[in-house]
Amino acid sequence: MAVTEYDVTRIPGGNLRVSRSEFAAVWAAAEHRDASGVDWYAGGVVDTCRWLAGRSVRRPATGRTGIAYEERIEDESVAAESLAVRRPDLVGLQPGWCEGVRATLRWAWRRDGGPPVSAVGGPSE
Repeated sequence: MAVTEYDVTRIPGGNLRVSRSEFAAVWAAAEHRDASGVDWYAGGVVDTCRWLAGRSVRRPATGRTGIAYEERIEDESVAAESLAVRRPDLVGLQPGWCEGVRATLRWAWRRDGGPPVSAVGGPSE
């Protein structure tokens, strides 16, 4: 799925703690990397970016529905920290997905660490 300028301008200001342009570049790189359908890490990044941007109402760490806003993003960030423990099935069936969700929320919401993928699509860590 392509990331459009319209998608980026629609992101609520309180949903990100990184610049929109940096977020858009990382989101687009993750979408490109995820296009193969076999990179679960990129899939976790994509799902989280889509939710933060308001393109999805499915929350990445809890699976609940609801649009992203500040309090909900904080709740998802907390849930993401223990996602692999709470959902060990994901670790085996979708290796890297939990890490992608966690890395994206740490970066975009908590400003902890670098981008989860680089602008050229590789892992940043």
